[in-house]
Amino acid sequence: MKKISSFIGKYMAIIVLVVAALALFKPVTCLWIQTSWINYLLMVVMFGMGLTIKPEDFVLVFTHPKDILLGCLAQFTIMPLLAFILGKTFGLEAGLLAGVILVGTCPGGTSSNVITYLSEGDVALSVGMTSVNTLLAPLLTPVITYLFLRTTVSVDVVAMFLSIIKVVIVPIALGFIINHFFGKFTAKVTEALPLVSVIAITMIVAAVVSHNAEQILTTGAIIFVVVILHNLLGYACGLLLGKALGLPLAKKKALSVEIGMQNSGLATSLAGSAFPDLAMATVPGAIFSVWHNISGALLANIYRRMKEDAAATNSDKAAEVA
Repeated sequence: MKKISSFIGKYMAIIVLVVAALALFKPVTCLWIQTSWINYLLMVVMFGMGLTIKPEDFVLVFTHPKDILLGCLAQFTIMPLLAFILGKTFGLEAGLLAGVILVGTCPGGTSSNVITYLSEGDVALSVGMTSVNTLLAPLLTPVITYLFLRTTVSVDVVAMFLSIIKVVIVPIALGFIINHFFGKFTAKVTEALPLVSVIAITMIVAAVVSHNAEQILTTGAIIFVVVILHNLLGYACGLLLGKALGLPLAKKKALSVEIGMQNSGLATSLAGSAFPDLAMATVPGAIFSVWHNISGALLANIYRRMKEDAAATNSDKAAEVA
């Protein structure tokens, strides 16, 4: 099981891409996955995240509050602003604009922790930022979404708040409690979590894409351009912010990945409850779900080399001094 989970996790980007393409061009193959399942599938992913969280992960919040605060401020300012600017610049219609901004106002997901690990970044900081941002999401995601969209579409803030509590906070808290009291058991179960998470995420992508295939294909290339730019600019802003503040390379990587990778599955889920009259609002989250897993895998390869380059540079300087 461990080997299978490792293999699935390693090739997650390819798996998600293949399934997304199948759901887009042959939607009938994935229509059996109902959109009503999305919340439950997302709850499974969040529960799995809760099983991996330990009390010591929260120690970072108290020992290095500035790092966590920086991550929170960056998460809930940079991505919403980028979403709004890109949406207005490219003239997205109301539904797509709402979906893009909702993606921007959501916290980072578990994928950011995995990509940070593969990037040889600061995993503890990544987990700390994801945990705190997720806990703040029930308040900040509805409020920020409303601030950006109140003049364009109506936002059901209460429905969004309750949805985040149900879909994110409760499953994570339940997983955390079970892990705390049954640590030995969960240590064995967590070996299968990558497999379970990839299956759940893939099913979410398949459901959203297949049921919205016609809308996605008729939106043209603009929404794809906006989603890709949103993600890439998020990575870039995180890295540049880390450089401006003089953070160590490992923390720069964690900040970059955390900001650029959003919990787009949550955004897709919330779109249905917050914007019931805007069918297109689910499209940006679906596209982001596919794209950020691909870009994250590519980014991890680049960031690993950055560390090697930095080490080589330091070695050269040491040799010059000698």
